[in-house]
Amino acid sequence: MSDEIIKNLGPLAALAGTWEGDKGIDISRIKSKETETKYRERVVFEPLGPVNNGPQKLYGLRYSMTAWRLGEEDAFHEEVGYWLWDGGEDQKQVLRCFMVPRGVLINAGGDAEADSKRFHLEAEVGSVTYGILSNKYLDETYKTEKYVLDVDIQDDSFSYKEDTQLWIPVNEAIFHHTDQNTLHKI
Repeated sequence: MSDEIIKNLGPLAALAGTWEGDKGIDISRIKSKETETKYRERVVFEPLGPVNNGPQKLYGLRYSMTAWRLGEEDAFHEEVGYWLWDGGEDQKQVLRCFMVPRGVLINAGGDAEADSKRFHLEAEVGSVTYGILSNKYLDETYKTEKYVLDVDIQDDSFSYKEDTQLWIPVNEAIFHHTDQNTLHKI
């Protein structure tokens, strides 16, 4: 791990490494019924950078996440993507760009300071900056309208709460698919 990259990761610096947690709670819809699933997960954050976009210089973490229901060996959820820090002079932002293998892509962002221990990210369908894309089937049946993430980083742990708001035309309502967990560095 390059010290130069780590010192330029802003609030993401503490996340570099491998993390695990077994206190996860997932509230989702399974067979049209709201269901609570307890899970464990493993997240690997690998530092990268700089990524240059003209004068913009990003540093980040390439990440992969896998989650398993407690007591099961087969994963029920995976993600791959990037957490990025834009420590520019005009605006300082954390970005999370990721793909879920159901055919959903999310580019979420929010303001933060280099020493922030907590930050809030959002994405909305139709936004040209922090937005959401889904495959055709999901767009017509379980359309992801909004994604909200709150992260809290402590000395030996980090926790998150996320709310993926799905429009379900059959019910003509928004369903809040939520996930939360606390992870520890291993």
